[in-house]
Amino acid sequence: MSYESWLALVKSADKSSIIHGNVRKVHYRFPDGREMAEEYSTDTGVVLRRAWKNKTVLMQKEEWIIELGESIPVGLKENELMLKESCSEPTLAKRVTRNAIEWRIRNLPYPLSTYMVTCDENDGAIVVRTSNKKYFKRIEVPEFKRCNIVTKQDDLSVVHKNCTLIITYKKPAILLEMERAVLTALQDVETIEYNNYQSEDVLNNLMIQ
Repeated sequence: MSYESWLALVKSADKSSIIHGNVRKVHYRFPDGREMAEEYSTDTGVVLRRAWKNKTVLMQKEEWIIELGESIPVGLKENELMLKESCSEPTLAKRVTRNAIEWRIRNLPYPLSTYMVTCDENDGAIVVRTSNKKYFKRIEVPEFKRCNIVTKQDDLSVVHKNCTLIITYKKPAILLEMERAVLTALQDVETIEYNNYQSEDVLNNLMIQ
């Protein structure tokens, strides 16, 4: 996929949008049957959460897959019981800022010198290894594939504190441009402002129809 094809896909989707407090929630229905839900900060324009629901076979339960953010966005849960990982197991969370993509892997107690974090230039993944062979993780980065970005090790930085490995990748200019283009496309989407007097069911129905 390229920057242009991703932007065209976003524009082709049926979109609904609401504002709740300082968060704008956008729901997409794509021509191929997939759905995407995003939450944006109205203060910064930065996307806070992104989740996908793929088209499945008839009668099979559909589940939202989180691409970005630490929890399922409001309106995506369907009162199902959620399995929780052991509190001692490493957990990965992803977020973005205006200028970077950041991953936090919690419950990794080893010192910084233990970790080897590299960019796989073949498919844009971030690979995390430990010299003691206690942890391995291959982190796929959809944003890189959407923009055909060739990753650079120099744009990657790693720190470790409070048993958390923090990986930061500086956004390339093409990704910043794509994000601005998507925000521009969303300006034409009719948006409803939700207030605290409306029920949560009303909010959910506006987003997930």
